[in-house]
Amino acid sequence: MRVAIGSDKSGFVLKEALKAFLASDEMKAAGIDFVPERDDLGTTDPSDVHPYYRVAGDVAPRVLSGEYDRAILICGTGAGMNVVANKFKGLSAVVCEGVYSARMARVINGAQVLCMGGWIIAPEMGVEMARAFLAAETHVGIEEWRKQWLSAAAEKVADIENKNFAD
Repeated sequence: MRVAIGSDKSGFVLKEALKAFLASDEMKAAGIDFVPERDDLGTTDPSDVHPYYRVAGDVAPRVLSGEYDRAILICGTGAGMNVVANKFKGLSAVVCEGVYSARMARVINGAQVLCMGGWIIAPEMGVEMARAFLAAETHVGIEEWRKQWLSAAAEKVADIENKNFAD
């Protein structure tokens, strides 16, 4: 699984911790394809003002195109990255502040992008959230009735998206 990461200045410290984790032997053994020099698509210098909307606007189409399977975006609260990423039809981004919500965003909603707040999430928590998000798969580990219900719900959400993004 190829993973991209990006942050603005406010998410830089958390992003650096996550980069080390994503490049670790543990993640390689789990099938994560992450090369910091290639897959860090955001601010690489904390004195640089690389705005959240540019970072999310660069990462989102790369996930949609299949260049990346998943992405992690970090700004001050995670909200800015989330708003921009969700402006791309077909992309599902979520802001999470805990391990459970990061995991369930994948299991229930099939989110491709995890957004976090660098002002909110400590590096250790961010690592645990990323681990849960990347290990989870859509509709895996839940009851059969819930899988069926969520699949039907996903179709309704797609209908809403298609209606709202109609040309």
